[in-house]
Amino acid sequence: MTVERIDEESPLLTNETNNYTDNIQKRRRTTPTPLPKVQISILMLLQICEPITSQSIYPYINQLISELDITGGDERKVGYYAGLIESLFFVTEAMTVFQWSRASDHIGRKPILLIGLAGSMISMLLFGLSKTFWALVIRCVHPSLPTVTFRTGMRSYDSRCLTGLLNGNIGVMKSTIGDLTDSSNRAEGVSMLPVVWSLGAAIGPLIGGTFARPHERYPKVFTSPFWKTYPYFLPSLIGVSYVFVAFWITVFVFKETIPKKRRSRILSRTSSTDSSSSHNHRDGALPLRNLFTYRVLLSVSNYVALAFLNICFNALLPLFLAMPLDIGGLGLPPSAIGYVMGGYGAATGIFQFFWFAKVNRMLGEKRVFMTGMMVLPGCFAMMPIISLVAQRWGVSAIVWVMIAFTMMLAVIMDMAYGAIFMYITASPPTKAALGATHGLSQTSASISRAIGPALSTSLFSLSVQGNWLGGYAVYAIFGILSVASVLLARRLPDEVWEEEEYDDDHDNNES
Repeated sequence: MTVERIDEESPLLTNETNNYTDNIQKRRRTTPTPLPKVQISILMLLQICEPITSQSIYPYINQLISELDITGGDERKVGYYAGLIESLFFVTEAMTVFQWSRASDHIGRKPILLIGLAGSMISMLLFGLSKTFWALVIRCVHPSLPTVTFRTGMRSYDSRCLTGLLNGNIGVMKSTIGDLTDSSNRAEGVSMLPVVWSLGAAIGPLIGGTFARPHERYPKVFTSPFWKTYPYFLPSLIGVSYVFVAFWITVFVFKETIPKKRRSRILSRTSSTDSSSSHNHRDGALPLRNLFTYRVLLSVSNYVALAFLNICFNALLPLFLAMPLDIGGLGLPPSAIGYVMGGYGAATGIFQFFWFAKVNRMLGEKRVFMTGMMVLPGCFAMMPIISLVAQRWGVSAIVWVMIAFTMMLAVIMDMAYGAIFMYITASPPTKAALGATHGLSQTSASISRAIGPALSTSLFSLSVQGNWLGGYAVYAIFGILSVASVLLARRLPDEVWEEEEYDDDHDNNES
């Protein structure tokens, strides 16, 4: 009798907390389905390609902008142009990534992955051969884009833009992970994505910082005038070499993850004019408007907030490290910047590999995501603090300790990607819409990532030029936005939604 009275009078929050705890304990007792190791390994190999090619420019991009003499010798203006270059990839990616991801639902994941790899190789070679600012922006190429994706009459594309135009791999790789995993082993599969991304994010800046201007760093080896004419070609060439190997491994070893009959059915539903009235959407292509459900929009909006704030931090960090002490930076050389960012990437990879799945099983996706978002204000707050300390005592040991602490906060923040990925993967109305859902999320994130670098680095320059809040207003602005993102994250449910499973037996039995 006493027990019944306590149950009736217990607060609703206590009951919800108990249910949440019970679900976490149940999940710990569940035996995960074994992962398809070969398929997952190849996918991880491909995942490394993008950070290697995209982030190898970070250590030297500010020096490159300065050498192009478009700032008139004013170092405070470097941020404007560096942010523009860093944003170009995401601007063009936002134009096409949804269509690439949706196309992967129709024709398969493998063809789209191969096109993305080819686009990365072409664009990086062109970037390394660029000699002026506008050559970085405009290169005369004429890529053949499929009808389903993008058509244009222009004959000139930016070498960075070309990567975005031809690269739908981010969304497609996430969809492929969804194909290869289920709710019991997805945390293990997802935990590998940040690991290999971090490995690439560690290797990319190290390549850029170590092999930029090789005629100066290794004059006995790189004696040809070519290396003096194109001082940033070698980092691009090294990145392209890796992508080239990954391309051929994908061609000969990787297996398509979408059953052929499912693809045929989706194509037939898409071409049918009366499909919406005569067929079940579980068996065919889902109209675009049907993707905009509450759980899809909530998951995607949280992913966009994370991606936007993260790219702003990543754009500000090398700028902060490179700029002179008297304008709020640390004045570090490209090699040191490469080591800092490479160390950050390596630490993230190690942490994610050994602890993400365990932490996720222990705390649940929402708590992991909330923790990652809650450290973002601290990441932005640390940069002005480090600057003030450096201006007083120079770039001393205490400054390096503070940089290491900031990188530790960023490592914790990166856990949020794995958590929100699982929300997005479980959010589609049907399994057949998985690629389209990840395409929508990646399109939205790409738009925010296109805005982020240009906005953050421009605010850095404006803060310094106008002496807003002593030159540190940019960090205050993003600190406030980070706090707002935590409020949005609180709206996520405690448990990931039940996933709409596709009936694979239907594939096997269908005539």
